[in-house]
Amino acid sequence: MTPRFQTLRRIVLVSSAALLAACGDRHDNTTTATTPVASVSSAPADGQSAAADQLARGRYLVKAADCAACHTTADGAPFAGGVKLASPFGTFYGTNITPDKDHGIGKWSAGDFYKALHDGVTPDGQLYPAMPYTSYRQLSRADSDAMYAWLMTQKPAAVANHAPELSFPFNLRFAVRFWDMLFLEDTLPDASKGRTADWNRGRYLTGALGHCAECHTPRGKFGQLDQALPLGGGALGRVVAPDITPHGLAARGWTAPDLQTFFATGIAPQGSAFSEMYPVVHLSSQYLTHDDLRAMSTYLLGDQPPAPQPLQSVSADAAQLAAGRNVYLAVCAGCHGRDGEGKPHVAVPMHGNSTVRQNDPHNLIVAMLDGIDAQDFPGLERMQEMPGFAGQLSDAEIAQLASYLRATWGGQPANVTADAVKALR
Repeated sequence: MTPRFQTLRRIVLVSSAALLAACGDRHDNTTTATTPVASVSSAPADGQSAAADQLARGRYLVKAADCAACHTTADGAPFAGGVKLASPFGTFYGTNITPDKDHGIGKWSAGDFYKALHDGVTPDGQLYPAMPYTSYRQLSRADSDAMYAWLMTQKPAAVANHAPELSFPFNLRFAVRFWDMLFLEDTLPDASKGRTADWNRGRYLTGALGHCAECHTPRGKFGQLDQALPLGGGALGRVVAPDITPHGLAARGWTAPDLQTFFATGIAPQGSAFSEMYPVVHLSSQYLTHDDLRAMSTYLLGDQPPAPQPLQSVSADAAQLAAGRNVYLAVCAGCHGRDGEGKPHVAVPMHGNSTVRQNDPHNLIVAMLDGIDAQDFPGLERMQEMPGFAGQLSDAEIAQLASYLRATWGGQPANVTADAVKALR
């Protein structure tokens, strides 16, 4: 490689770092064309029923792809855009994907829509990978066409798009082309092993439609997915997306049935969905069929899932644990139970909680500092608001509390420090 080429490559990489952004949607996988997304008839009797089947399929796929999470604000029109997507490179905003001809996709063809999902290119130009075409690239053309058909039946919303707020050189959109040349792949690596129909179906649902890698895979310095650590955990936001490899899930006690329950309801013995995972359940996974939820769980753990690991007993300083226990009884036990058993419809158990069992206490500390909003789950289930304790507890007290929880009910070392808490305030 000549010095001139090395210099050019560095320039390209620096300018194209602009492209990474937040979590997103994506891909095109060969396993899907033969596997229906929902239990919708694939043999229509005539053109009218064929169109109806395509629309039903498209509606299901749009939910499976979690499009609303990025394209619908809490108080806005459906799919009219405006959702703020923070990233290390600046702020992006979900775009208008209603059939509005001025601000949405009303002038797009089905081919234009597929090109946007597959290549990150629209009739208006290059997309940033904040729209996760890096995963949607695996979507089949038939599924893309069904999604387009359904979206074109929705009510147009004349809502202008908000331009990304990026500093130089990340605002050089043309640089994304060079980033694509370096990092865009047709498929993503698998974290699990399998060959069954469920595993292959789950691969498509998880890798393409669900675009789980966009949050749960670590990224390199130019924002590219780290192909060597698929689903090994990512840190794009305030709450870190945990390791969801078979080993990582088993280490926190997850089983395939528990994962299915979690995706369907947002609550499992290991805890409830919160932060960025809550809208995934609320807007997407709760609407998937039982067969698809089973397939996703099979893919994440593999055809031969590892056994869930039991809680390990941990030795810790008695005085330190006593201090943490006192804090727990003062501010936590009223909702989570004296012995960490939790209270139905109020708060999840701490005993065996997946966040408490994480090796890294980051998410546990953040939850204590920031709190968790009240959560409505499918049916009549809900969890009450958990207040944040940033203004009530000192760094040392939160460190004592976190260490107590980890050692007592998480099988983790009681090694959280006041400095670690201070760094996250």
